[in-house]
Amino acid sequence: MPSIADVFDGKSPLPDQLPDNPFPILQDWLEGAWSRKDQPNPHSMALATATPEGSPSVRMVLCKHIDPDQGYVVFYTNYRSRKGRELDANPRASVCFHWDHVERQVRIEGIVVRSPAAESDAYFASRPWESRIGAWASDQSEPIASRSALLEKVMTRIGELGLSLPALMLSGNKVEIPRPPHWGGYRLWATSVECWAAGAGRIHDRARWERRVDQEDGTMRCGPWCSTRLQP
Repeated sequence: MPSIADVFDGKSPLPDQLPDNPFPILQDWLEGAWSRKDQPNPHSMALATATPEGSPSVRMVLCKHIDPDQGYVVFYTNYRSRKGRELDANPRASVCFHWDHVERQVRIEGIVVRSPAAESDAYFASRPWESRIGAWASDQSEPIASRSALLEKVMTRIGELGLSLPALMLSGNKVEIPRPPHWGGYRLWATSVECWAAGAGRIHDRARWERRVDQEDGTMRCGPWCSTRLQP
């Protein structure tokens, strides 16, 4: 006679004894999604921010770094964009990784602070020249009359930086282009992480980790993780 585990598939990617730190699970699932090569950007994540009044907005961004020991993820953007303005006014956010092909998801909530300038400088320097010029040319989230007006603005910024399009096309990735002061990274310090994996009969697997994070004199002080398994 079959058991209930046979009916609902007792195998789970989450161990019965949950680990103290959820970030290795995030790293493992992300690496697994990369290895499948059937999702163009498995490091994409939905970033939700909100105004102080609670009006939310969400968009996709790319996770560019995970620090499993300290428990934060990094993304980059224009500080003057809507998300940047909302984070200045309300520095709490949530991100969600979703890998549809493997039926897994990770949600992170936490406190957001700007990355150190040196870290943003290093990442900016690694970007293709087109992306670096674009960061200077685009007043993100602001209106513009047309696509051609935007391209004219790009050409203007190239000239203002003392550069030329032919020189950039010839050796642009070797040309030094400084990082705009309005562009850089953010660190989302996790106060909670929830891992979800699909299960047979919609008896999914869920677990949640929580901890306290305090910001004191520019330093993030993190408490220990507490975990619990959740019903689907």
